[in-house]
Order: sequence, then C-alpha cells, then structure tokens
Amino acid sequence: MDPVVVLALVAVIVVVFLVASTVRIVPQARRYNIERFGRYRRTLQPGLNLVVPVADRINTKLDVREQVYSSDPRPVITEDNLVVNIDTVLYYQITDPRAAAYEVADYLQAIDQLTVTTLRNVIGSMDLEETLTSREEINSRLRAVLDDATGKWGIRVNRVEIKAIDPPHTIKEAMEKQMRAERDKRAAILHAEGERQAKILTAEGTKQKDILEAQGAQQAMILRADGEAKAVELVFQAVHRNNADPKVLAYKYLETLPHLASSDNNTFWVIPGELTEAVRTVTRAFGDDSAAPHTPARPEEAGGAGDTPEEGRAPELAVGWTAASDAAAAADEAGKQAAAAVSDAKAEAEAAKSPQTPRRGAAGGG
Repeated sequence: MDPVVVLALVAVIVVVFLVASTVRIVPQARRYNIERFGRYRRTLQPGLNLVVPVADRINTKLDVREQVYSSDPRPVITEDNLVVNIDTVLYYQITDPRAAAYEVADYLQAIDQLTVTTLRNVIGSMDLEETLTSREEINSRLRAVLDDATGKWGIRVNRVEIKAIDPPHTIKEAMEKQMRAERDKRAAILHAEGERQAKILTAEGTKQKDILEAQGAQQAMILRADGEAKAVELVFQAVHRNNADPKVLAYKYLETLPHLASSDNNTFWVIPGELTEAVRTVTRAFGDDSAAPHTPARPEEAGGAGDTPEEGRAPELAVGWTAASDAAAAADEAGKQAAAAVSDAKAEAEAAKSPQTPRRGAAGGG
C-alpha cells in the first residue's frame, strides 16, 4: 500500500477522534463536572458542549432532580430508656454539582449518618408516647438540622419523613392492652349513656302519657258531669212543668226496684229501708178514693146502697208484710201492687172528669 494513503487514513482517524473528543452532549437534568489536567474546570450544562480533547475529562455525572433516599431502621433510645427502631425517608436535591462532588466524599452516607445523629438527639428528649404522637415535630427538627448541614455540600433537603417507629415487642403488647382497655372503657361509657338516654326518654314518654291520660279523664269527667247536670236539669224542669204528684214519684221509685236484682251476677241484694215507706205513700195516696167504682153508678143504686163494693177498692199492702226470701219476687210483687194502685187512680180520675156522674163517696153520704 502506498505510504501516502496510509498516512492520510491515519490523519482522518485522528481528526475524527479529536472531533469526537471535543463534542460532549449533556442530557436534561444532568450536570457534568469537567477537570483539566486533574483540576476542576467547569460544569457542563444540558445540551451541546465543546471541550479540549485530551486535556479535559469528565470527573462526575450528577442528577439534579429531586432524589429519594430511604435509610435502614436504626435503634434509638427514648427518654424513658426504651429502644425503638426508626427508619426515615429523605427527599433531597443537588443544587451545586461542584460542591456535591468536591466538598464531601459520599453525600448519601453523610446525610444518613447526620440523620441518625439528629434522630438520637431529638428522640432522646422525648418519651415513647410523645415520640409516637410527635412525628410532625420530629420531621421539622430533622429537616432544619439537615438543611443547615447539607447546604455547604450543595444539597437542599426538601423533606424528611419518619417511615416507621417500631417499639419493643413487650411494649407493643402493653400498648395493645392499653388500647383495648380504652376502647372497652369508651364502649362502656357509650352503653351507659345510651341506657341513660333511653331511661330519660322512657320516663318522659310515661310522664307525657300520664299527663295526657289525666287530661283526657278530666275532660271526660267534665263532659260527663255537664251531661248529667243537663239531664238532671231537664228532668227537673219536666217534673215541675208537668206538676207530678207524689203518686207518680212513689210509683217510679217502686218501678226501679226490680232492676236491682235483674243481673245474673248478683248473689246478694239489699232491700232499701225506704221500701215500706214508699209502699205506704202509694197506699195513702190512693186510699182516700179507694171506694170509687170502676164504672159510673146510677143515682138510684147510689142512694139505696149502704155498703161499698169491695171490688173497686184499691189493694192494700198487709201491715205485717216482710221481704220474701227471693228479692226479685218481692220487687215484682211491690211493682204489681203499685201498678194496681195506679190503675185505680186512673179510673178514679176518669170518673171525676164526668160531670153527670157523682162520686161514690158523695152518693153514700146522701
């Protein structure tokens, strides 16, 4: 082969290599630190960049996006001398690629150790219960300490979160018992309050029921009393308007006596003490005109007769009459005698209304 051709090929290869070494393309959200002869020169930005071949080289390639770092559980002692395992989640972002590459050898390890140290300082001033209930406070204190320490490393800590807090097994059992007791307590309280409310509502309902029933009974008694008063008033007016005599009143008194023994459940019946007096009243009421006949008498018969016929005389009650063993029979007998007396009284009234027929008593006297 011709030496000139060989030299030309070598020259072309060298030129291509030099051009390839001169051009550097940096992706978005990446930063490249360039060293020239071992000394930091500059940081390449995203896009097309030119460097000096052979003299410049890329030392570190960094991602400037927000990163997530999860640490392993670390034992931490609380103020009440209990060991708990805490693991954290760290959100950070590289803001200065040069500082992140040259100010600290391994920024992840440095952040991890700083997080553990800060946790031990913060948790050491809290007891277990406060540690479990103060996550926001712990997170804010961790972030403040880490952000201040990592600022000179070109790293900004955006957020620190406690992922888990694991107390010892015995403490977990005690906490479960305490939680169960608290829930049983709340359940008992709620049950007692429910029963209390139920009793209160029941008592109020019973009270309202009694009040309404009493008001209803009161209204019913008032209406019943008004009705009875009006009925008595109407009866009183009717009696006075019709001018009822003692005969009718005595008869109505005797008429009600049989109804007292009409019920099947009555095993004992008392005859009132006024019965004899009522019968005597009826007898006296009709006794004066008991001799009046049922039919008008002729004048000639009236003048010659000296005896008064006994057929038209009103029946009289025996003086020695006493209540029979059967109360209902006695009442019926009294009613029959009263009815007979009333019949005679009606016949006498009809005879008295006839002007041409004199009374039997007057004829006997002539």
